[in-house]
Amino acid sequence: MTTITILGSTGSIGASTLDIVAKFPEQFSVVGLVAGTNDEKLEEQIRTFQPNIVAMADPAAARRLRDRLSDIQLPVLDGMAGITEVAQYPESNLVISAIVGGAGLLPTLAAIQSGRRVALANKEPMVMAGQLMQTEAQRQGQQIFPIDSEHSAIFQSMEGHRKADIRRVVLTASGGPFWDTPPEEMATATRAQALQHPNWKMGEKITIDSATLMNKGLEVIEASWLFDIPAKQLDVLVHRESIIHSLVEYHDGSVLAQLGLPDMRTPISYAMNYPQRVPLLPPPLDLATIGKLTFFPPDFDRFPCLALAYEALQGGGTWPATLNAANEVAVGAFLNNGMRFLEIPNIIRQTMDVALPQPLTCLEDALEADRYAREKAATFIQQLP
Repeated sequence: MTTITILGSTGSIGASTLDIVAKFPEQFSVVGLVAGTNDEKLEEQIRTFQPNIVAMADPAAARRLRDRLSDIQLPVLDGMAGITEVAQYPESNLVISAIVGGAGLLPTLAAIQSGRRVALANKEPMVMAGQLMQTEAQRQGQQIFPIDSEHSAIFQSMEGHRKADIRRVVLTASGGPFWDTPPEEMATATRAQALQHPNWKMGEKITIDSATLMNKGLEVIEASWLFDIPAKQLDVLVHRESIIHSLVEYHDGSVLAQLGLPDMRTPISYAMNYPQRVPLLPPPLDLATIGKLTFFPPDFDRFPCLALAYEALQGGGTWPATLNAANEVAVGAFLNNGMRFLEIPNIIRQTMDVALPQPLTCLEDALEADRYAREKAATFIQQLP
């Protein structure tokens, strides 16, 4: 029996994880849940899966939850301290890290430091402090398992092969909703248009990141740290059908890829039950009906966020943390109708220009870079006409 803690249980990854748990109760049980502000959905999850401990980021939401759970003896913690305590819960075998954004860094690192096995769906902690997280995982004798479909595909395509034999790794991208949209239409893109992802159902922030291709840029940085692959060996290829999730090319010319329908339960379940596979039995992949798979090079000029991510990775140090923080602030402003879609990369560029990379030697370095970048990005947004 694998006992699981889910950080971000009310989001799309958390819901998919609980769907797997419900289908295989003899293999998985939930001992800890963490959510942000959605106390109503968390209450439903608690009554269904009966965890031992829960936490909410928002203290007000936690108070409401305690009131409605007066008939249950259950610790309901709140704030970052409470989330971190749940992340370190000793009865958990596996922590699913799915808190959106940089807020996931501290609890994810705490889970690793406590010796928990971590499956990572939230790419931002690895972007902000990948070296620190991998160093701590190695110290604890643990491996960080990827849940993102692209990183799971890379992981599966590397299994049984020597890293020294890898020529390059190719992450595929759907291209998002604006891949073939004329630039003049992108300039006036609305919030609703940017949230119309062609293939995946995801949360708002990650969907906007997909629309700018920043999501793929963050995945490139995460892949570099997860698999110890330098930027020059990491490529991106736009694949509109989202059937091939990533590829690994070896020096002898062999290319291994992982294919599957766009369903996040597949990579989640693989991380949950590694090295065995869970019999999810989704609809079979019918390539004859799909007919063809298409591929395009990314357009770095139309989607500068991807170029900015490569620049941050190559700059190293605290620059990826700066990139991530500026992006979170810019995306938040766009979602709140505070600026136009094409201003997102401009705000990130301005922030990176004033927050040049510094050495990243400890967690405080990443947190200070994150704080400073958020402050600067917010200032630049306020200065927009």
